[in-house]
Amino acid sequence: MDSATATGTPVKTASPLKIALAYCTCFLLWGSTWSVVKVGLEDLPPLRFLGSRLLLTALVMLPFTQLKGHLDARTAKRIAGLGMLQLAFPFGLLFFAQQWIPSSWAALLFSTFPVWLLFVGRVLLPDQPLTPGKLLAAGMGVGGVVILQSSNLQGLALSGKVLLGVGLALLSVAIIAVANVLIKRFMTNVPPRTLVFGQSLSSAVPLVALSFLLEPHSAAQWTPRAMGAVFYLAVFGTAFTYLCLYWLLPRISLTALGAMALLDTLVAVVLGVVFLDEPFTLSLVVGGALILGGAALANKLPQQGAPKPPRSAPS
Repeated sequence: MDSATATGTPVKTASPLKIALAYCTCFLLWGSTWSVVKVGLEDLPPLRFLGSRLLLTALVMLPFTQLKGHLDARTAKRIAGLGMLQLAFPFGLLFFAQQWIPSSWAALLFSTFPVWLLFVGRVLLPDQPLTPGKLLAAGMGVGGVVILQSSNLQGLALSGKVLLGVGLALLSVAIIAVANVLIKRFMTNVPPRTLVFGQSLSSAVPLVALSFLLEPHSAAQWTPRAMGAVFYLAVFGTAFTYLCLYWLLPRISLTALGAMALLDTLVAVVLGVVFLDEPFTLSLVVGGALILGGAALANKLPQQGAPKPPRSAPS
């Protein structure tokens, strides 16, 4: 039996195994991208790096995207606008924010993503009420990230620029939450391949243009590791993961979607321990347990609110 999305379009049901595989693919690959981004930034300026990544994503997706006869002007404009909300605007804000706040603070602020999702979903999706279970799952995840990053959150003096960076980072997370809720509500009838291609292209063009305007004197060294980083992030960190994400959106709850962002932070920390000789600490164990517990709870909660009982007919 098919399920229905917020747009009323039926969505084919999928086996729990397929959903679990797509879900794990997203947070495992996204968790690996943090270290790859660090490698690429050693040779490429940020805007050029990000613009090249998204432009390559669009080129990779082009042969698999059917546009003629499948995309009207209104839908194309929506895809482009949501691409700016999902990728260009928030990534640009995070770039400026991280000039003034360390990456550990950025990771902590990004962990508020599930909370933003719940509140935005409550406003825009009528079948997504706030419940104690959802708030508990989000709180467990955010608490786990706080514990994971506890050793890195000390010693930074609060100044005007730091507060501005915090504000920009939180704004970027809120924008991403709005974009995901809008896609879940309005765009589940659009094939994921079309969404990934359109959003990547609509974000790449302004980012590349901004790179030439704001980074004209920044050296770009296209070394083998820089090209490898762009390729990995474009194919595995964007094309493959966003295909899985957009296939998942009509099939998972907003709470489960929010938990995904917390799990990729945990994956990034674990990869640092395994491959970068970073310390294995008690905070990793406790924080990781909270994140996994919150994610498990999020995936156990029902996707939609319980239907209201019908009103009895007046006697």
